[in-house]
Amino acid sequence: MDAAVRVTDLVKRYPGRPVNAVDGISFTVERGEVFGLLGPNGAGKTTTIGVLTTRVLPTSGAASVAGVDVAADPVTARSRLSVVPQRPNLDRALTARQNLVFHAAYHGVGRAERNRRADALLEQLGLGGRGGDKVDDYSGGMAQRLLIARALMHAPQVVFLDEPSTGLDPQARLFVWDRIRELRAGGVTVVLTTHDMDEAAALADRVGIMDHGRLLALDTPAALTRSLPGSATLDIDLERAPEDTDEAVLDALAPLAERVEQVADSSGLRARLYLSGDAAALVGPVSEALGARGARLTGVRIGEPSLEDVFLNLTGRELR
Repeated sequence: MDAAVRVTDLVKRYPGRPVNAVDGISFTVERGEVFGLLGPNGAGKTTTIGVLTTRVLPTSGAASVAGVDVAADPVTARSRLSVVPQRPNLDRALTARQNLVFHAAYHGVGRAERNRRADALLEQLGLGGRGGDKVDDYSGGMAQRLLIARALMHAPQVVFLDEPSTGLDPQARLFVWDRIRELRAGGVTVVLTTHDMDEAAALADRVGIMDHGRLLALDTPAALTRSLPGSATLDIDLERAPEDTDEAVLDALAPLAERVEQVADSSGLRARLYLSGDAAALVGPVSEALGARGARLTGVRIGEPSLEDVFLNLTGRELR
């Protein structure tokens, strides 16, 4: 069976730009998979999704969705995919149900079937009693659920979700996450872009991490997390001696861990130690090493490496 999404040596360079926005990436997404595409601002993920959803023409390479070449046959491709944008683009002059029915009519769904689907999806997305309300009366969470319902009205094989839970309260976010899992269980392929590493780790079967137009890593969240050195983390806050430097303190801690990195310095120094042993057992030696330099330990947190650690390790901590 062909992959739901296939990208081969994809390149996109915008006119007048000195570098490629997407620089020769290749990956596949299997049918029924939830795939997360991650990257900092300007990494190339939005352009990649733009190509896959027929909004951006590639410079070279190939991309297909549900077996259709998106550049050669964009009309057929659009009939097999759907997009849930980050910012609502619903027709606010219409009711929620009218938004669904008109979308299905555009895609050629018959009257009886589109009415049936509208009622079923409103119920499924927790909007069963609000289908006759104007979209202007919807909260942000309700509008997001309506966007998902609209995206499903023409029964797409692949759904692209852009930051699906941005701006939602915890209850609405969990509701949307459950609906995404239901899509996967129903055989729908989901491609999501998100800056929320917890969301990607919770939902995605595999994630790809992009930066500077290239695909830096692609694997399951668990496998990517295991790729980091150490099986535990020790975050420490400290106040160093005035004559000391952050770099010298980190160098002094390096022999105690698999890896040491600075994670913040807004009010003193914060460092993260990646460890292969018991993190709690290292608190004493860390405190002794700091005391020998005239530094004072002010805070300790024990944890495990996360997908966010992988992301920052690959893409850096600089603001974009």
